[in-house]
Amino acid sequence: MTAELDFSLPPGLAAHEPPEARGMARDAVRLMVSRGDLEPSHHHFRDLPGLLDPGDLIVVNNSATLPAAVRLDRLAVHFSTARQDGTWLVELRRRTAKASEPYGGGEPGEWLPMPGRATLRLIERATPRLWRAALDWDVEAYLRVHGMPIRYSYVTRDWPIEAYQTVFATVPGSAEMPSAARPFTPELVTALVSRGVGIAPITLHTGVASPEKDEPPYAERYEVPAATARLVNLARRNGSRVVAAGTTVVRALETATHADGLVSASEGWTERVVTPENGVRAVTGLITGLHEPRSSHLLMLTAIAGERALARAYEAALREGYLWHEFGDTHLILK
Repeated sequence: MTAELDFSLPPGLAAHEPPEARGMARDAVRLMVSRGDLEPSHHHFRDLPGLLDPGDLIVVNNSATLPAAVRLDRLAVHFSTARQDGTWLVELRRRTAKASEPYGGGEPGEWLPMPGRATLRLIERATPRLWRAALDWDVEAYLRVHGMPIRYSYVTRDWPIEAYQTVFATVPGSAEMPSAARPFTPELVTALVSRGVGIAPITLHTGVASPEKDEPPYAERYEVPAATARLVNLARRNGSRVVAAGTTVVRALETATHADGLVSASEGWTERVVTPENGVRAVTGLITGLHEPRSSHLLMLTAIAGERALARAYEAALREGYLWHEFGDTHLILK
């Protein structure tokens, strides 16, 4: 494994289905814990309360997942991000026998006939992969009727939208599940609160991933409520941990953090990319999945864990057969 965490991921380590389909509870997935220079330790996600202390705070993303994929005859349209002018960023993908692959076609001004007699108009390219486009329906209402969850080829069949919701999902808007929080269950939340671990929400609506391109994240909508900002500041002041449940939470909190390290209520669009160079100021821990080689998320993980510790953790995850992707195993990084 190189310093850039460029490694080979064996196909057998992709989680092809939700753990429930393998006869497991959501919180029965494995949990690897990284603590600085210590060797990673291995647990199950339901062990989380015993790994944290009273007074610690877990910040979660309450964004709910949209059925954001619409399939045409030969193409699929993945609706990614709503823009303030009513248009959306969308990705066009060519349908394949297993799922879909990037599609480089399309022209500005082109009209695509959609199921249900709707029409999607391509306006302009927003990135090399994404189009700014307009649908002649309310998009979220349209997706509830004609959409299905976005699925990539490592997931071998379709699953209902409920499989892509976390226990915290209350605010619809994500193209893909904020998957770090998927293993939480109501029973586990009760156990955490009973131990004195706080839970506070932010909202960040995730756009579509770039599994084939390893692109940096683009602007996403977020909100850090005043109550959550106060709880983060209180935990830090008391010397307790602030653990982000997912990279989306880190992005939102770090956007709302001032130079003095204090977090304030904030909302809008964030373009922040957390790297080892700019570091983290609000969070002292992270619950996350296992990320693809060369993924931009690995830069954020390096900023929190450190390069050597993160390399050690990924070596352990590969050696121990942890499962990758949204239905896979989890990783708790503590500073």
